[in-house]
Amino acid sequence: MTDPIADYLTRIRNAVKARHRIVNIPASNLKKDITRILHDKGYILNYKFEDDGLQGKIKIALKYNPENKIPAIKKIERVSRPGLRKYCNHNEIPRVLNGLGVAILSTSKGVMTDKEANKENVGGEIVCYVH
Repeated sequence: MTDPIADYLTRIRNAVKARHRIVNIPASNLKKDITRILHDKGYILNYKFEDDGLQGKIKIALKYNPENKIPAIKKIERVSRPGLRKYCNHNEIPRVLNGLGVAILSTSKGVMTDKEANKENVGGEIVCYVH
């Protein structure tokens, strides 16, 4: 697999389109940090890290509106990819949906959202956009 983050985002995207409640994804430290951010921002209901001896799994419970079954994640897209990395300074961090969405960045101080990176005055690699 050349781009595990793109695979992670695609598994979530496909599970949302198929209206699955739970999706299992192979784990890595970057994927765990992205999952934590998605949970903190309210895009997923819950998550669980399972250790199976090798690399482990992430079990994610997706979030839907109980009344009309609309998913919390409308769009999730990869920005920086192995063939074309996207970096930004702290003053060039893009706003997603005029501040309603979230840009997830990998910085020197760890993985964080666009708003956290602005507070810390750090830039980094733009991993993905979520809204």
